[in-house]
Amino acid sequence: MTLHILCCLLFSAWAIALAVGDCRSRRVPNRLVLFGLGAALGAALLHAGPARIDVSQSLRACVVGCAMLMPFFLLGVMGAGDVKAFAVLGAWCGLPSLFGVWIAANIAAGVHAVALLIVWRKRNIGPRLHGMQFVSAGGMRSTPYAACLAVSSLIWVICQFWWGGAR
Repeated sequence: MTLHILCCLLFSAWAIALAVGDCRSRRVPNRLVLFGLGAALGAALLHAGPARIDVSQSLRACVVGCAMLMPFFLLGVMGAGDVKAFAVLGAWCGLPSLFGVWIAANIAAGVHAVALLIVWRKRNIGPRLHGMQFVSAGGMRSTPYAACLAVSSLIWVICQFWWGGAR
């Protein structure tokens, strides 16, 4: 097994841990973020990560990922963990893939939000919530955005192997 495949497996394990943790608790632990960033930079140092980028490209994509989601955090519509997770995904995936991963995650988050609205309406929760905040940020009624980001990046890695980009 090549070093590249091992790094892709490490990334996949990290992304799965990120998604599961976010779905369970709507939190992204700092330890998981730091481990993912360290592993991404290590893989970049060896040019063995999913995107086969170097450390400078990895750091640039990390900064861009953080900058892309920071306005949403500052507006209070996204948690800091989501921003940090996307920054680390940038370090793993690189700039060329970052926008596509973000778009796919937004589509997944939108589908999740619509599904929640349908379920709530069918259960007649709506009338009881009249006058209250309908979707609570950070609560179990919110969308696990870091999980959406992780799943879209996992799909990106699978596509890299499927179309031969990850040889």
